[in-house]
Amino acid sequence: MLQEADTPPVADRGSGDGGGGDNDDHGGGDNDGIVLPWWMRPINTLALIITVALIAGMVGFMVGDAAADPDPNEVDIGFLQDMRGHHEQAVQMGFIYLTIDDTDPGLRTIARSIIFGQGIEIGRMIQMLRDVGATEANETGVSMTWMGMSADVDDMPGMATGDELLELGNARGVEADQIFVDLMTEHHLGGIEMAAYAAERANLDEVRAMAASMAAAQRGEIAEMLGQLD
Repeated sequence: MLQEADTPPVADRGSGDGGGGDNDDHGGGDNDGIVLPWWMRPINTLALIITVALIAGMVGFMVGDAAADPDPNEVDIGFLQDMRGHHEQAVQMGFIYLTIDDTDPGLRTIARSIIFGQGIEIGRMIQMLRDVGATEANETGVSMTWMGMSADVDDMPGMATGDELLELGNARGVEADQIFVDLMTEHHLGGIEMAAYAAERANLDEVRAMAASMAAAQRGEIAEMLGQLD
């Protein structure tokens, strides 16, 4: 009898445990319904980290790339401005020659090539001057100071005089061929002198590369013109 009195009913103990279980279930249900802020969600946090890393990388690249570009020096600006004017006369000579009748077909092809090639380079030089904030042409009237000398813009190395251009325009046939080759060869030699100087002393990689390419192209054109006269 004492044993029965001291032992709690099994049903009561089970119902007590069951009540505790019900409370735990309700509690678990409340936790499942909590919505985390966006910055606490793992996927959003990972996406934010990646985005920040990408932006930082792009900014670093742009800053580093800008810092790597050197400033133009006197040779860069002077060469681009003076060579633009130098090229413009070569284009003019090419057009004059093409208006003359009975001239050599091979030389006419070379003249067209000079007009086209140097016309493209004039456009490039103008854009490069714009990119560095310089004037698009030499407006001082004095050229070649970037090579340590001084000359009027019409007296740059290899430039033809007004009388020589008039003589070319009045010539015909074989005479015109010879005058054209003589004037353009002299003009190219002057341009090569200028370009070779800039290729060694300009500060911008693009200017040095362009100058070296000009010098090589004009040497080749001289050889082609002289070959047409043989």
